[in-house]
Amino acid sequence: MKIQNQSSVVEFILLGFSNFPGLQEQLFVVFLAVYLVTLMGNVIVIVVISLEQSLHVPLYLFLQNLSVVDMGISVVIMPVMLVILSTEKMRISTVGCFAQMYFILLFGVTECFLLGVMAYDRFAAICSPLSYPMIMNKMVFVKLVTFSWVSGITVATVQTTWVFNFPFCGSNEINHLFCETPPVLELACADTFLFEIYAFTGTILTVIVPFLLILLSYIRILFAILKMPSTTGRQKVFSTCASHLTSVTLFYGTASMTYLQPKSGYSPETKKLMSLAYSLLTPLLNPLIYSLRHSEMKRALMKLWRRKVNLRTF
Repeated sequence: MKIQNQSSVVEFILLGFSNFPGLQEQLFVVFLAVYLVTLMGNVIVIVVISLEQSLHVPLYLFLQNLSVVDMGISVVIMPVMLVILSTEKMRISTVGCFAQMYFILLFGVTECFLLGVMAYDRFAAICSPLSYPMIMNKMVFVKLVTFSWVSGITVATVQTTWVFNFPFCGSNEINHLFCETPPVLELACADTFLFEIYAFTGTILTVIVPFLLILLSYIRILFAILKMPSTTGRQKVFSTCASHLTSVTLFYGTASMTYLQPKSGYSPETKKLMSLAYSLLTPLLNPLIYSLRHSEMKRALMKLWRRKVNLRTF
């Protein structure tokens, strides 16, 4: 794999929030706290679902994969941001920048498709409850999860390799928080028009296709809810879907603003804040959203906590 082509740049400098030197220390403390809470929240979700047999159903196994993705995004981005905040700037090699961009794309695209298949899972469970065990059997579940991860790997491989085959022969300062495609591409000293068409088309496909699946699934779910005679039944179904809808809105809204924006639509500082929204808030809030909204998750968590307390008393 050829990462560098006719390039005189061997490293990049991530500027981060260097325009606001007075805020570096406060931001470092805030982001460190967010990072630790994000890791703890997603690890708890992964461990609880792994240990509790009653949660070994598609709904929670999809959620477990989502937590792995969210934790991956956080691990790839947050340590670099913390170094930038402690030093104001950070030098990163082209290989390091390549790796960071690759995994950001891998986890981001995988999350897009996971959210889509989670909506399909809810549609099948609510609209066809009697057929659900056959519709979402183990083989179908494995295929949907595999498709989500393979899609992420494919997009990340093609896009990152293409970006780093451009020559970088001018400034090596990336006015951003991490090696994301748009700010890195601005440093390429070659015609990137064809790539931008590909990237825009690819983003539409990876964002719009899962979003349409989510939209169609929830339209059907809404009609199914309206036909339910029991108010309690409607509330239970809505509660199950509300966490997923919140996560979808948070992730798709912020990611779309970042990757589907005009090239010169926003200032660099605004772009940084929008990138923070999906790379920092989504992994932080997803464990809270799903744990608080799903009674089964809360019961499993309390069960494991009581088991741990009982073991300590003996």
